[in-house]
Amino acid sequence: MDRLLPKALRLGDTIGLVSPSSPSPDLQRIEKAVAYLERLGYRVMPARHFNTHAENRCDLDRQKIQDLHDMFSNNTVRAIFCLRGGSGSSRLLKALDYDIIARNPKILAGYSDITALSLAIYAKTGMVTFSGPMLATELHSPTPFTEENFWKILTSPGKHHEIAAHPDHPMTLFTPGTALGTLLAGNLTVLDGLVGTPFMPSMRESLLLVEDINEEPYRVDRLLAHLDNAYLLDHVSGLLYGQFRRDPLHPDEGGPLLDILEFYARKIKPGSPCAAGFSYGHTDLLLTLPVGAHCRYSVTDKGISISTMAPVTT
Repeated sequence: MDRLLPKALRLGDTIGLVSPSSPSPDLQRIEKAVAYLERLGYRVMPARHFNTHAENRCDLDRQKIQDLHDMFSNNTVRAIFCLRGGSGSSRLLKALDYDIIARNPKILAGYSDITALSLAIYAKTGMVTFSGPMLATELHSPTPFTEENFWKILTSPGKHHEIAAHPDHPMTLFTPGTALGTLLAGNLTVLDGLVGTPFMPSMRESLLLVEDINEEPYRVDRLLAHLDNAYLLDHVSGLLYGQFRRDPLHPDEGGPLLDILEFYARKIKPGSPCAAGFSYGHTDLLLTLPVGAHCRYSVTDKGISISTMAPVTT
């Protein structure tokens, strides 16, 4: 399957807004995010059912699917930004018309629960998507680090990108080295739920990057064990762990979690690069990652970086 690159964003373009996962009760954040996009010089078009609530889950899912089809089909929409994560996007995968998406490749941005859409779209169409900031979680008031990386990667066709971790995120080095492959980045829990389905991309020669939030170490162990038992870790060319954030009421047991991450670092091919602490996940210092793009991992005692040619075209 050929890799599909969406067109880069330009000032004056229209950005469509969708809510494939949970709705957001914080209308002020949404208003601030819309104002932020318009202030930068973009037009904004909310989907017909954007941020709506419905008691009937079947009706709600039909609305979400229609919104996605409408946004991909609309020739005036250049990019599609997601509202937030939460839950629900995995329920949409069987009903999506992937031919519509393949005929109209465009930027799709979101992470967390949006991982299901990102991976399924890449598996079914070869289209690169962008695991990064969302309206109600970051774009209402993005940090300079998050903002700079996000717009640079969405608006710079033909350029080489070096995506480096923030210095405030300490790295734990397991295996130094470099590797080339297809970047598959996302939330570990959501990614794990796609294993064994036709919506999971091939892990062969992939660069895997996973993050999670509010998961006890024993659950992270179980999720990674599932990937290992499915023989998926055998195929990756490199493994990076992003941020594994915990609720302040249940502080991270750094030692046990790091022990678990290191254990599975030894499950990938010997010599393949692996480290923990990359600036990706549920954090204010969030990098945007091109899911499905051909990338290079570099892991040294000085830090972690991902390099790629522009995942957008003119």
